[in-house]
Amino acid sequence: MRRYPERYLEFKNISKDVIDWFEDVAEENNCRIEKKEWKSKYNSYVTYDYEPFCSDGFEINVIVSSGDMSYLNFLKYLYNEKINTIDFLNNCIKIPAIRGVNI
Repeated sequence: MRRYPERYLEFKNISKDVIDWFEDVAEENNCRIEKKEWKSKYNSYVTYDYEPFCSDGFEINVIVSSGDMSYLNFLKYLYNEKINTIDFLNNCIKIPAIRGVNI
């Protein structure tokens, strides 16, 4: 059996609201989570490999691997689309409603 070199891709500052979705999509697309760490936004020396009790003030960094780079590129595309959709919907919420306008 021939061993192919692993390809790696790092995702930085993943929102904790999206991390469960990200892990599920990575698994569905033949990718493996190699490393997940919580890094303090305020102190570069504080890094955990588990979720801290109070995860506010931490960014989640994930290293994902796959035998084929196309899976990683697709995962990156899906992640970027998810973030863009969330940003778009948040902007829609912020738009004030126009009342009393007759067309």
